[in-house]
Amino acid sequence: MSGEANGPTAFADDGQAVIERTIDVKSEKHADLNTFYEIDRTVDYIIKGGYERVTLQFPDELLADAATVASELRARTKQNIFILADTSYGSCCVDEVAAEHVGADLIIHYGRSCLSPTSHLPVLYVFGQENIDLDNCEEQFENLFPDTTTPIIVMCDVEYSYAVEQQKVSSNETDNDVDATNPVPELPRKGGRSYDLPEGVSLESCSIFFIGEESLTLTNILMVHNKCQVYTYDPKKRQARKETVQVNKMLMKRYYLVQKAKDAETIGIVVGTLGVGSYMEIIDHLKKVISASGRKSYTFVMGKLNVAKMANFMEVDCYVLVACPENSLIDSKEFYRPIVTPFELELAVVSFTYEWTGDYVTDFSRLLPNLRTDDFTYDEENDEGSSDEEPHFSLVTGQYRSTNRTNSNNNDGEGLTSKLTDLTIRSNNNTISRLLNSTSGEYLKNRTFRGLEQNLGQDEAGTIQEGRSGIARGYSDERDL
Repeated sequence: MSGEANGPTAFADDGQAVIERTIDVKSEKHADLNTFYEIDRTVDYIIKGGYERVTLQFPDELLADAATVASELRARTKQNIFILADTSYGSCCVDEVAAEHVGADLIIHYGRSCLSPTSHLPVLYVFGQENIDLDNCEEQFENLFPDTTTPIIVMCDVEYSYAVEQQKVSSNETDNDVDATNPVPELPRKGGRSYDLPEGVSLESCSIFFIGEESLTLTNILMVHNKCQVYTYDPKKRQARKETVQVNKMLMKRYYLVQKAKDAETIGIVVGTLGVGSYMEIIDHLKKVISASGRKSYTFVMGKLNVAKMANFMEVDCYVLVACPENSLIDSKEFYRPIVTPFELELAVVSFTYEWTGDYVTDFSRLLPNLRTDDFTYDEENDEGSSDEEPHFSLVTGQYRSTNRTNSNNNDGEGLTSKLTDLTIRSNNNTISRLLNSTSGEYLKNRTFRGLEQNLGQDEAGTIQEGRSGIARGYSDERDL
């Protein structure tokens, strides 16, 4: 038997396998770039706007054309054109953070988009023009809606918005069709789509005809418009269908997460976007809502949610994700803690103010106090307390829960005694007081393991020995083996 190793061990891997690994991403080049990417319109927009540093944001499925499109725009505008690499968050959101790294004054966003308003930079959307058989779409539409008296809201994925205006269906000659394909800021917004309902027509009386594939956009529409019957047409499969009651199952799953959030004592606010407008305002709003309910909060900035990373924070009982409407509905069954939306968090911690009627909100901007119409207040100065501060029956555990929540109005810090140090804190205007009364300080006082114990003077000192030298893949005493 020879003591020599015949192959690399796990410690001797040079990383070549990772470098050569390929990822299956469907990205095909398009023949007519000028039409698909609207090159003429883009060039005209850049020149007329006087933009000198332009960033192009492509989703993975369109990256094959990125270099060619950038070269064409650079040649025709004579301006600095940059291609954004991996986006910090979902590709449907405009990545203002990456664009500002190169001092961009314009972002051109290609492909599918959630159409969330941006915070700083102007954006030109180029959705792309996917093929659609309008004749077949019209035929499927007429089969689904033989009764032309039914009010219908027509929605679509943005890749087909160019063709929807050309769609000729029998009911578009009546006053019952509502076009929701071109979002306009001044029109009512719901679920990332805009529509202007005729007088006397309620949303609940309408059916929705959605043109597009199964996607986060469709999921968002189903959740927000859960009182409407939704029909879909897939242009690639050339199939139409009536959506089933699966949305009710999704609502029940979300309601279960609301009950989990209601039992939570410490809540983590996960910042899942830095580009959607008003994201700072909603974070401040969530902090106030959590504080007013007597709970504690952490704030996390995370590009992409990671199961292992989020499991490191054992003191967090529930997370609330601040993201665009299409990236908010996270199936958190793989995560150690539940992940809810800002709307769901409000249902959990301020449920004494209003009950859930089945309406669902994914656009967090509608929760901001300055845009609300429900007389919402934080109730931070209510000395009598609220029903949420009393023991409540948990639908998750089947037991009454009596919680020990902090008083957020305690600002003087006089007379506070730390169980960790047995010292009396006379003022909370110092670092020690702020630490002991913080979420991390409370968790540190209650947990059993606080690191390695020094045991000074208790353990006998061991004999000092010389350790190994070198690196793990080849210590100095192993090189001759």
